[in-house]
Amino acid sequence: MTANVYYRRAFRDIMATVKDPICGMMIDPKYAAGSSVHEGVTFYFCSPGCKRTFDKDPHRYAHAAH
Repeated sequence: MTANVYYRRAFRDIMATVKDPICGMMIDPKYAAGSSVHEGVTFYFCSPGCKRTFDKDPHRYAHAAH
């Protein structure tokens, strides 16, 4: 594999990750433990616990994430 191919794949993988708004962990949405939609935006979570925390007060965490 050439260096260019390696860096393109690494960049693609980094760009495919999103930040869990509760704990800040970077995760791939394909492997998220859960997701919630708030005001038309989908948020992804690393664990069921982070999702439960978000769902209790989504406005607090959704606006802090932006």
